[in-house]
Amino acid sequence: MQRKAVRRGSRILPGIAVLTALAAGALGLTGCTGGSSGGGTSDSKAGGNPAVPAQPGKYRSLPAPCKAGVDSKKLKAMLPAGDSLTPEQRDQMYAGVADSSYDGDRHVGCRWTAQSPEETRLLSVGFERVVSYDRATASDDDKAKQVYVRLLTDAHLPFPGPATSASPNPGTPGTPPAPNPAAPNPSAPSAAATPPAGAAPPAGAPTPGATPSAPVELGSRVLDGLGSDAFIEDKLSPAGATAAQARTVRIVFRTSNVIVKVEYSVQPALPGTVPSSLETQDRARQLAQALVERFNE
Repeated sequence: MQRKAVRRGSRILPGIAVLTALAAGALGLTGCTGGSSGGGTSDSKAGGNPAVPAQPGKYRSLPAPCKAGVDSKKLKAMLPAGDSLTPEQRDQMYAGVADSSYDGDRHVGCRWTAQSPEETRLLSVGFERVVSYDRATASDDDKAKQVYVRLLTDAHLPFPGPATSASPNPGTPGTPPAPNPAAPNPSAPSAAATPPAGAAPPAGAPTPGATPSAPVELGSRVLDGLGSDAFIEDKLSPAGATAAQARTVRIVFRTSNVIVKVEYSVQPALPGTVPSSLETQDRARQLAQALVERFNE
């Protein structure tokens, strides 16, 4: 009985071994097929996200803010140095003071201060390079435009549309519209009549005895021809009994994926003195235009 069992076992065992080997071979073949499916994986990657990401913005870095477009001629016009300053002090003043920055390729700025017995003038410029961390949905330029629109909204200025004018002054930038001498208005003499006693003339209107170059308030508005998008803010500090009014002009413009801010403030020392809106805006705009040209180089 034992011999028969052994024989039967010896006959059965080879058959089991063959089946086991075939099964192992099949498993090995299946394993190789799964391991060599790199082509299938790459196909799934290629077809999983067919969208092409947007190209990076035009600017990959930022210029030095204390030197970019701010030449000595513009600085001397915007920041006249007092007579009491030594040549070394003047050089230090016009060199500017760079803002602290943890990433010079993302956000930089520079500031200047000029003081004299008559007034104090402050100037600052700042550059911000906007980067989109998901260029599959928005490019760097798109993100920069979103930042600009937010700043425009914070300034309480409307975003220009196709039916609105981007600037109330279509003529020379920074210059108020002048009357056309070739087409005089017959009602002009009556419009310039003397106001009743004790009544203040309307803002911007010439007062009796005033010269034709009476101060004009240009105000805040969206600008044309300055970078991709631009606006200007013009603010006067509240008038006080013993203090003069300070005027601060801020220009914000976008060029591709960079946001540029220019802020210029004039603070007279003599009470009752009001800095000129035309002059302050014009100087700030000249500097902003120089910065646009610097970025377009």
